[in-house]
Amino acid sequence: MAEETAGLRVDDAEQRKQVRRAVIASTVGTSIEWYDFFLYGTVAALAFPKLFFPSASAYAGTLESFATFFVGFAARPVGAWIFGHFGDRIGRKSTLIVTLLLMGIATFLIGVMPTYSTLGVWAAVLLIVLRICQGIGVGGEWGGSVLMSMEWHRGNRRGFIASWPQAGVPIGLALSIGAVRISSELTGDNFTTSGWRYPFLFSALLILVGLFIRLRVLETPLFAKVLEMKEVAKAPVPEVLRHHWREIGLSALARMAEQAPFYIFTTYVLTYGTAELGFQRNFLLNAVLLAAIVSLFSTPFFGYLSDIVGRRRMYLIGTVALLAFAFPYIGLLNSKTSALVVVAIVASILVHDMMYGPQAAFIAESFPTRLRYSGASLGYQLASVVAGGPAPLLAAWLLHTFNSGYAIAGYMALTGVISSVAAAMLGSRNLAASAAAEQEMRQQTAPAPAVEA
Repeated sequence: MAEETAGLRVDDAEQRKQVRRAVIASTVGTSIEWYDFFLYGTVAALAFPKLFFPSASAYAGTLESFATFFVGFAARPVGAWIFGHFGDRIGRKSTLIVTLLLMGIATFLIGVMPTYSTLGVWAAVLLIVLRICQGIGVGGEWGGSVLMSMEWHRGNRRGFIASWPQAGVPIGLALSIGAVRISSELTGDNFTTSGWRYPFLFSALLILVGLFIRLRVLETPLFAKVLEMKEVAKAPVPEVLRHHWREIGLSALARMAEQAPFYIFTTYVLTYGTAELGFQRNFLLNAVLLAAIVSLFSTPFFGYLSDIVGRRRMYLIGTVALLAFAFPYIGLLNSKTSALVVVAIVASILVHDMMYGPQAAFIAESFPTRLRYSGASLGYQLASVVAGGPAPLLAAWLLHTFNSGYAIAGYMALTGVISSVAAAMLGSRNLAASAAAEQEMRQQTAPAPAVEA
């Protein structure tokens, strides 16, 4: 495979075809992985407290349910470490096939596992094990998907190209919300006893589709060049930690304003809206579904915009927008007016996407090709431990402690401050790295000179 693509020795038509295949394969595969990951969060908010923690109070059951949600985030850096190693050693394509299978099998097994009424406390233990497998799978998925698209592209539209795997998030979110919404509608009161299982079982079909598409994509030309030049890192993760630890840390901190609020906007809002505001479950699911559909367009748009105004500037616009929107967001929800609640949920996704669209290229450009899978994955996934995973837990605790949703707004605003500083610092370090990446991209993907027969 390396011989076919090393140095990108293909004509322009073939190259364009491979770019399309890489973008489609990355986006579809990522969508499926995020469908599985988000599905857990949605059902954890709506059904798992009663299914796996029935003896706890409503507040304690919610905390315990979101704690199992968190372990998937804690496992994501482990997945980044494991699959970053293999992604930088054996290639992006093979590694992505394994992550897709791991996630799909774990999700399917959640759909058939027994609950507390059958296994007692061991049901929660089994749920945690499968959630860890989900976290490891998605932890290895992101870096490879972004690089599969970005490293096949020759030009200067890396922000736009790399944003398409990011669009897998709203697609996966829309699919998961839609599946839960349909299952909830069809099963009614039986949703919390059996209806919740069907969206998990549906994952098996999606995995087959994803595998079919990914198997048709060649290895990226930049990594193939690394193989050809025998420049593969022997120990990618220790090397990237030794030489690029600042970029990894800054990437994780820059993500806080995107990651933590996102899980409040899409997961905790389901609990807050039903328990505190009195809205029906399906109304909130429909609102989040609408936001996910909007995000499908806004994510690549802001990725495209970052190619024009610059990655750092676009990202900082997003962090400032979050600072400005955090308190009005809670105010719109607390109005208990249906239209304003929908506006709050949709607008929150637009603020998020100002950061999420350019984020993939912004982080990946900080690392050289031979260490890019490991470095970008670790920087990206470490944020899940300090931001995404704890967010619903912290939101529930803040509301319980201060009895006000504005405490949650203060938490989101704090993440905006942290990420603004980190993104500015990462962007400064990234200017030289981006220029080097641009030169590397042009040199390594230039068509080979013609050879006479």
